[in-house]
Amino acid sequence: MSEEKGKKRSKSWYVQHAKRSKNARELDVGMQGVLITCNMKERKCSFEAYSLLNEYGDQLYGPEKFIQDENQSESDDEEDDAEAALKKEVSEIRSSTENNLRRFQALDSGANNVIFIRTLGVEPEKLVHHILKDLHTTKKKKSRVILRMLPVAGTCKAFIDDMKKFAKCFLEPWFKAPNKGTFQIVYKARNNNHMKREDVIKSLAEVIGSLNHENKVDLNNPEYTVIVEIIKNVCCMSVVRDYVLFRKYNLQEVVKNASESKPVQLLHAHSEDLTNSSEKEKHEGQNNQEQEKIEVLDNTGQEVCGDSGQVCGDSGSQEHGTATTEKNSTDLKQSS
Repeated sequence: MSEEKGKKRSKSWYVQHAKRSKNARELDVGMQGVLITCNMKERKCSFEAYSLLNEYGDQLYGPEKFIQDENQSESDDEEDDAEAALKKEVSEIRSSTENNLRRFQALDSGANNVIFIRTLGVEPEKLVHHILKDLHTTKKKKSRVILRMLPVAGTCKAFIDDMKKFAKCFLEPWFKAPNKGTFQIVYKARNNNHMKREDVIKSLAEVIGSLNHENKVDLNNPEYTVIVEIIKNVCCMSVVRDYVLFRKYNLQEVVKNASESKPVQLLHAHSEDLTNSSEKEKHEGQNNQEQEKIEVLDNTGQEVCGDSGQVCGDSGSQEHGTATTEKNSTDLKQSS
């Protein structure tokens, strides 16, 4: 026995132990939470995410209640016993991970510039919708680093068969008869090469159609938006409302006014106005030139050409003037 206890553990044991501890701190199957994207500065993004989620989480669900260890309610008689106290301390250490679980816990998402915050006792879709609705109404900017905040109502393995099986049960509350509605599917994959966008969208659309044939696709303003986010081999899925109204759940865009959110269209309209004004000036210039070319009458009642300023008579008057000139020249020769 002493030789077995003193025997060194193999390298594979340490590798497996490290994997177990790492898996407990990263995105995995069977979790709920919120996916948050940012442009670098992940630490500051986590701080802003905690601040927002705790603020609005307290509004919806009240102050957070921490989990207490049941062993703390043991009698004083057991605490007096040294052996019982030792066992209690060991059990507290073993259950410390469970006791430290919070309402919001940041985990490794498996992708850069993406943070996953696991939720406990919270409906992610309801919470995120409440946040965006308040920001859209008040137009008050409460974050500087966070870009998009997407709820994750469920996760599964990122394979077509697993996703279809998961979607049949997951999508029933929204699309199974008698429930129905218009929908669109938004797909994004990170650090994953074996999934194809067209295959995923087609498979999920078939599942929604099989739940109720009255479900229709609407890419402009759908009633429901099915969000599919794949990171490595984990698929995150959720169904949200007001995806277009809330600017694709972008916290930076949802607080902007209508004039600020469409600068490209305003610039385009300004360029059209400039083009129209230049065309109008060009057209007026052509009209002025045409008016100059129009023949007008001089003070004597004769027509004057607009370009040359010469008198414009008919062919008969020109012939009469020529004949008179020739006659005068002949008379002068005879007198001389």
